[in-house]
Amino acid sequence: MRQSRAIRLTSFIALLACVAVATADTTQPSKRPKSLPPGVRLEGDLKYGDAPGKANLLDIYLPENARGALPLIVWIHGGGWVAGDKAGCPALGMVGRGYVAASINYRFSQDAVFPAQIEDCKGAIRWLRAHAREYHIDPDKIGVFGASAGGHLVALLGTSGGAKEIEGTVGGNLDQSSRVQAVCDWFGPTDMGVFFQEAGEDNIFKAAPEKSPIDKLFGGPVEDHKDLVAKANPITFVSKDSAPFLIMHGDNDRLVPLAQSQILANALKKAGVECEMQVLEGAGHGNGFGKPEVLKAVADFFDKHLNPNAIPIILPPRKAD
Repeated sequence: MRQSRAIRLTSFIALLACVAVATADTTQPSKRPKSLPPGVRLEGDLKYGDAPGKANLLDIYLPENARGALPLIVWIHGGGWVAGDKAGCPALGMVGRGYVAASINYRFSQDAVFPAQIEDCKGAIRWLRAHAREYHIDPDKIGVFGASAGGHLVALLGTSGGAKEIEGTVGGNLDQSSRVQAVCDWFGPTDMGVFFQEAGEDNIFKAAPEKSPIDKLFGGPVEDHKDLVAKANPITFVSKDSAPFLIMHGDNDRLVPLAQSQILANALKKAGVECEMQVLEGAGHGNGFGKPEVLKAVADFFDKHLNPNAIPIILPPRKAD
């Protein structure tokens, strides 16, 4: 009992460390942890599609003594759809709690404009389902977790499970579904047609949208690519069949307006989808998301929907101010 408790604590500390790395600067590649938590093994650089270089590679972290089928959490990194890397996976900390974790790369907009990014993500989900037995994955219990641009992509996965127009054929495995069963979206953009109207005057791209990652995602101004903008909007595909969501966004985010998350939460709730929206007081674009209570909320959410028999994380009492 003491050993399993120690592993859970070590895993939670690893989760804290990985979140700090993965969200501190979403424009730079993050570094893989120098060492894995006890009892975790890595299957790295697995190819799920045919894009050149690292674009269609993924990593899988699983318990060394994995038995049977375990729930899976897939991390999708941020970086404005122009940068970032699958290393530094925050979901790694969940492996010691009875999960498999995966972290994926995808094509950047300078190499292929939207919908290449979501087609890659869907191809990765299908690949993981096709290889579920090999990697001890329960194909019926797949959650996704992402920040910033990754938050956008996980939200789109969560609402567009049956949307053929953005399914793509990356990696094949078209007999497999790209649906997911739970979504944790950290400060992801949603309706990019109104993004700059909602942005505050301190947003670094408001005065020059043509230099923004959003215009780069579509290969030009959003006004000239309204069809793609609609297909990139998770709200377009919201239905009662969408996955449950946990959305977290800082009220001091100067890059992605808080309203972008609020309109998605409202659309999900209107459709009857379970959605919890948490506004983190004082948090910015990634800053403030490594707190134990934030990560516990993420773990509790995935436990509820993917692993209800997991032993809950209990935080020590907070010291009085």
